[in-house]
Amino acid sequence: MENKLYGREISQAEWNDEANLPIQAIKTPAIKKQDGKWQCQRCGTTAPAKFIQGPCICGENCFYCVVCLNMAKLKKCTQLYYLPEINAFEQLTASPLAWQGELSKEQARASQEIIQTYLNKESRLIWAVAGSGKTEMMFQGIAHCLMEQGRVCIASPRIDVCLELAPRIQAAFPTIKIALLYGGSEEYTYTPLVIATTHQLLRFKQAFDLLIIDEVDSFPYHNDLALQFGAEKARKVGGALLYLTATPPSYMQKQIESGQLAATILPARYHGYPLPEIKTKWLGDWRKAIRKRVKKSLLIQTLASQLSRQRKCICFLPHIDLMLALEKWLQELYPTVRIMSVSAEDSERIAKIKAMRAGEVDFLLTTTILERGVTFIDIDVLVIGAEDSIFTESSLVQIAGRVGRHQNFPTGLVLFGHFGKTKAINNAIKQVKMMNQHAARAGLLNELSLM
Repeated sequence: MENKLYGREISQAEWNDEANLPIQAIKTPAIKKQDGKWQCQRCGTTAPAKFIQGPCICGENCFYCVVCLNMAKLKKCTQLYYLPEINAFEQLTASPLAWQGELSKEQARASQEIIQTYLNKESRLIWAVAGSGKTEMMFQGIAHCLMEQGRVCIASPRIDVCLELAPRIQAAFPTIKIALLYGGSEEYTYTPLVIATTHQLLRFKQAFDLLIIDEVDSFPYHNDLALQFGAEKARKVGGALLYLTATPPSYMQKQIESGQLAATILPARYHGYPLPEIKTKWLGDWRKAIRKRVKKSLLIQTLASQLSRQRKCICFLPHIDLMLALEKWLQELYPTVRIMSVSAEDSERIAKIKAMRAGEVDFLLTTTILERGVTFIDIDVLVIGAEDSIFTESSLVQIAGRVGRHQNFPTGLVLFGHFGKTKAINNAIKQVKMMNQHAARAGLLNELSLM
């Protein structure tokens, strides 16, 4: 049973097993003084306001951390249990990678730089446009680590990204046991390859020889110091760290410019077609149009035009209540069209996403949960209310990146409907154009795509 504690630092409440914790486990206080300040050892929090006092059976002046409270309460009197990671995995005699696909020249360059980053135990950002094939670029680096009995974790802030990645990674490494960890997932098992939400990294300590943070700019990771602390804690001292994204935050771009962070930049997709460029359309007061059901509104005219194209489409909205109201209205207006909605609060979201992927849904309304990490073969994308503050430049670029990802369907419509253009909209348009220009100058677009 002790292997379930290797590279893990958890409280007894998190052990979730009838058996006792291994007697050789190293114990440490969950909250202890660091440089004169109290610090939660799980999430790194030191802010006094995040420690709440309350009565406790320990009989002392006790308090607990509220930052990571959803992962089991850690009090000043709580003990964390830890066993050093010893990589107790079978020694492989042949590469576990079963994927037989062929990388493009740019993908192969990125793959080699990922391998070198692992071998040198360094950090690197893979800045690759959406749909460039980042997952396939990782395969050889992962295989190198596994061949050396190393332990690998691919983490993402989004559950949906993890659920999308898991079957693809398992198909590429069919003989390797994988643990898929997220809130509400099955009981933890000890494996050489882990796919997890970044929240789950808080339970690891110096566990991974290769840690990959996918969609590093995504909410909530990019502005959550606790999650960033957890990632650093989960990485072995001297382990390699890879960041993956199509839209790196500004501080990372500055680190690249100053030479503080190595980067591999891929401005083109593997199939050689440019990114579909963003179109915009003024919709007027689209919120009022939904609430008042204004049939002659620009919103309905735009949606009717899209539905007449008989193309599979994902329509993003900023608020769940408006999305649900629009779903019900459209179902009444177009009873023969298969229309659904999905959000983070939807208990059937996994099934609905599978239905969309299987071609069983024509028009899927969604919140930003589908802005990244999910692939649909041949779709158009609409954004209703692109001016809303929830749609950042990064978010809008990622949404545009859902279109044209497959080599057999490299084009499609990206339309941002708005009630006034924002800086985020304009910057997203510029970023997509900039990447296409960069790809064209580098000779990465094929001749057919330029005709």
